[in-house]
Amino acid sequence: MPDILDQDQINSFIQDGFVRIDNAFPQHVAEAALDILWNDLPCDRNDPATWTSPVIRLGMYTQKPFTDAVNSPRLHSIFNQLVGEGRWLPCGSVGTFPVRFPAIEAPGDTGWHVDAGFPGSDPNNFFEWRVNVSSKGRALLMLVLFSDVSEADAPTVISKGSHFDVARLLYPYGDEGLSFMEIATRLASLPKREQVNAVGAAGTIYLCHPLLAHAAQAHRGTTPKFMAQPPLLLKGEFDIASETAASPVEHAIKLGIDGLTGK
Repeated sequence: MPDILDQDQINSFIQDGFVRIDNAFPQHVAEAALDILWNDLPCDRNDPATWTSPVIRLGMYTQKPFTDAVNSPRLHSIFNQLVGEGRWLPCGSVGTFPVRFPAIEAPGDTGWHVDAGFPGSDPNNFFEWRVNVSSKGRALLMLVLFSDVSEADAPTVISKGSHFDVARLLYPYGDEGLSFMEIATRLASLPKREQVNAVGAAGTIYLCHPLLAHAAQAHRGTTPKFMAQPPLLLKGEFDIASETAASPVEHAIKLGIDGLTGK
C-alpha cells in the first residue's frame, strides 16, 4: 500500500509522541468485540445498577474482531512508516482490557507511567518489567477505542512530548534501563507538558511513541469505556546510535537525547 501518513502527521508524531488514526477499523468490528467483552463481564449490559466497580480487568483477547481491529493493511502501512518495514510483529492479541465504569469510587490505577517492554528479574512481576532508552521489545503503544470515548468517559491522558523527557531520563541507565515502578516514581520530576485526552469514536486508534508518559483517569460519564492498549512488538532492536536514516520512533529518541551522547 502507498504511504498513509503525510509528512505533517509524521512530524507531529515525532514532536508530540502520538498520531490519531480515525476510522482505523469499522463499527461492526467494534460491536462484535463489545459483544464478547460484555459476555465476560460480571454485570448486566442493560442495568447500570450492576456496574458497581470503577474498573474491571479482563484477560487476553485473541478472537477475530480484536485482531482484525489492529491488523488492517492500512494500519500495517502506517506501522511501516513509523517503525520501519520488517521491524515489527503483527499483533496476535490486543492484551488485557481495563473496562472503566461510571463511579464515585476512585479506580486506584490513575498514576502516570510508561509501559514496559522487557522482563526484569521476575518475569511474573509486571512492576519489575523494564524500559530502556532504545525501547527494547516495544515499537509502539496503541490506544484502541472499542467504544465511543468522550471527555467524560475516562479518556487516557497523554503527556504531549514527554517521550523526549523519558528518553533523557533513561539514557544514563543504558541497556538495563529502569523498571516500570522506577520510572513511575521519577515522572513527577520531569518538565510539565501539555496534556491531551485520547477521545474519539469507536474505531479510533492512537499510535503512541513507546516512551510516551500517559495515565488513566476516573470515569465521570454514563457509558462504560472499552479500550485496549496493546504494544506493537519490535522485531530485533532499534539502533539509536546509528547516524544513518532512522525511523520516526528512533528519530524522536535521538532528538530527546541530543546533547547527551557527546556527538
